[in-house]
Amino acid sequence: MSDLLKVTDLSVAYAGRSGSRTVTHGVSFAVAPGEVVALVGESGSGKTTTAQAVIDLLPAGGRVVGGRIELAGEDVTHASARRWRELRGRRVGLIPQDPGASLDPTKRIGDSVAEAFRIHRAAPRRVLGARVEELLDRVGIDDPARRARQYPHELSGGMKQRVLIAAAIALGPGLLIADEPTSALDVTVQRRILDLLEDLRRENGTGILLVTHDLALAADHADRVLVLREGRVQEHGPSAQVLRAPESDYTRRLLADAPTLATPVHRAARTAPDGEQPAVRVRGLSVEFGGHGLGARLRKEQPFRAVDDVSFEIPRGTTHALVGESGSGKTTTARVIAAFQSAASGSVEVLGEDVLTLDSARRRELRRRVQLVYQNPYASLDPRQTILDAVTEPLANFGLEGSAAGRRAHAVQALERVALPAELHHRRPRELSGGQRQRVAIARAIVLHPELLILDEATSALDVTVQAGILRLLDDLQRERGLTYLVISHDLAVVRQIADTVTVLRRGRAVEQSGTAALFADPHEEYTRDLIASIPGKVPS
Repeated sequence: MSDLLKVTDLSVAYAGRSGSRTVTHGVSFAVAPGEVVALVGESGSGKTTTAQAVIDLLPAGGRVVGGRIELAGEDVTHASARRWRELRGRRVGLIPQDPGASLDPTKRIGDSVAEAFRIHRAAPRRVLGARVEELLDRVGIDDPARRARQYPHELSGGMKQRVLIAAAIALGPGLLIADEPTSALDVTVQRRILDLLEDLRRENGTGILLVTHDLALAADHADRVLVLREGRVQEHGPSAQVLRAPESDYTRRLLADAPTLATPVHRAARTAPDGEQPAVRVRGLSVEFGGHGLGARLRKEQPFRAVDDVSFEIPRGTTHALVGESGSGKTTTARVIAAFQSAASGSVEVLGEDVLTLDSARRRELRRRVQLVYQNPYASLDPRQTILDAVTEPLANFGLEGSAAGRRAHAVQALERVALPAELHHRRPRELSGGQRQRVAIARAIVLHPELLILDEATSALDVTVQAGILRLLDDLQRERGLTYLVISHDLAVVRQIADTVTVLRRGRAVEQSGTAALFADPHEEYTRDLIASIPGKVPS
């Protein structure tokens, strides 16, 4: 049986102000029907560039400068734009990395999913609605008829990623290119999506090129693994062979840095001194959306309760994690703590301040002491600023560190602490990978020396080596400065490694709360047990 995809000696270059720069060098691999091949490696290793070249979606300035790309035996290396319009969607589908940037904010969800049917005239208009709802249901989106009428801003990051997957599989392409398809998803939804992809390859013979920084995921779901570093293949072979007995030092380092339930936890849980006021005290917090205003009252709409009677405390100098599925209320809770979201009821004290009653001046001062690192590095940086300017800006806004030269020196130090090379400091966000942009966002937060850092999926876009470095950095900062962390994460392996205490949220309510070690050793709730069982790379039973 012929390969669905065959890549031979692929080299890709980008044109820049200083000339052409080759970023992948002689990459070769193939994907057979019903096979999953994973491209793994650090941020900037060439994973996404390789995937984009395969489907002729390289960014401006990028071009194939060597090698050959074949789809089902057809040489498409230099195929015309018209031919690619015929191939995309029907022969090969793409699940892109960033759901926030990949969905048209002016289109309803149903229209985005139906687009492939319209482009290829693959279904009559009268059945489009039903087909779209079937696809949304298949990728695990609740109430698909209602969701199809909504816009992207009304969905969580995880739901938007599922919409992209529904659009990619709409026409049943033989080959799927999945670029970090589950990086924004909680573990239970991740498992459902991966089960869906498994069903597609088993039932339809779909071949999958999986681009991922998650080695545990690759170990669980890929038949073969290709390890890339700086655009060159370091290792290639069956996943069991590569990931259990790696030959290259680089692969061994990646595996050593990957957090899983098999990773021993050496960090002792921290506790605050008796009698010390907690950094954060949340009591009976409830947050509602909609159902207010004259129109809503006339329609008799009931408000949606996103957070329902949640309580917890975070002792100073410790790390507390909020975990749960997409839509469980984690980010909403964090936004209240950061004074970006009002509450329907309850109380929230942060660093001795009642955040629900702050005036604008005190709220501004609190936001210097409380920094929030968002999930999406694509949306959190100004595309017009250089990286160094982006990290310098908060110091200027608060009038800190004296002169402009002093502020820039502190910004450089912050960028160095998150391991961003000096040659990237004068580039703009579009010139950086997703993981590199997230490092900039973390540097921008720590440059202000905050007392509380809220990390909303802040390491979800990072490859395992950079993630390990960031986690070590956060641990060092906590020890040096007594920082307090609120971590929001769907990655329970990371939570187990860094958190002292955990609150498990489900549909806005706290269903379990305890010390991290106790929760993982003996979870009381079935929901918590299901979350833990869904973690990829867990210890074999």
